[in-house]
Amino acid sequence: MGFFDKLKSGLEKTRKGLTENIDRLVGGYAKIDEELLDDLEAILLAADIGVKTTAKLIADIKEGIKTKAITTPQEMRPFLSGRITEMLCAGSVEAPVRSPGMPYVIMVVGVNGVGKTTTIGKLGSFFAQHGQKVLFAAADTFRAAAIDQLEIWGKRSGLEVIKQAENSDPAAVAFDACQAAKARHADFLIIDTAGRLHTKSNLMEELKKVERVVAREIPSAPQEILLVLDATTGQNAINQAKLFSQVVRVSGVVLTKLDGTAKGGVVIAIKHELGLPVRWIGVGEGIDDLRPFDPVDFANALFGDK
Repeated sequence: MGFFDKLKSGLEKTRKGLTENIDRLVGGYAKIDEELLDDLEAILLAADIGVKTTAKLIADIKEGIKTKAITTPQEMRPFLSGRITEMLCAGSVEAPVRSPGMPYVIMVVGVNGVGKTTTIGKLGSFFAQHGQKVLFAAADTFRAAAIDQLEIWGKRSGLEVIKQAENSDPAAVAFDACQAAKARHADFLIIDTAGRLHTKSNLMEELKKVERVVAREIPSAPQEILLVLDATTGQNAINQAKLFSQVVRVSGVVLTKLDGTAKGGVVIAIKHELGLPVRWIGVGEGIDDLRPFDPVDFANALFGDK
């Protein structure tokens, strides 16, 4: 199965909640009226597209009706598909490129239980499969299991893990990892961090400290700070993204567990409300089930257009 087919399969629950409900809705109306628009709004909200993004889409539909871009209920679905694709593609920024001779550093942040360490393992595997030399940094020193888990991923892909003892200073681990990455001419250094609880200000401060150490040791680093979010949490993922963005320079989002949720519409809300690009998406447990996010493919899979 190709990745697009996996994506389409993974979005099945979201597609049933969104696209199929829209199809059923418009099939019951001969013309567009306020009741139809109210019902459509309810479907968009139920798919976790979010209040702000839903309001924008409904406003766009009303404008489309006024300009005759939409003349029948059946024309609303392709119109929505087009607008959502535009939203996901709007202001897309390519990930920064690696400075010659220097490692490209990715810090991975997020709350407990979203799949950060697994995401790092899969990212490392992806880059290694594309001929890149990758190092892992086990800077989640609060959980011995996190260090062990990262080492298992490292062995699986033949990648080195830079670590210290449990409860070591995460910034010290990051320092060691930066030195090792430069000495070994690594292409990528991926840094794991502890599951930060946004109520724990000291942990958030520590996250800033790790970022400062990395920036001091490697020019322009970290090039990316990826926030891992669990798609099954829906709108709660938006709140997490807002909180982390206040503390560190989040450059993009990794959305995991898209295959197990009807809340996949949160991808659209993250992009529209926060302006954060979704960089990677996970649609399964396999090592190859984390891939770069393609907004056009996502919209096509969501609306079953391909």
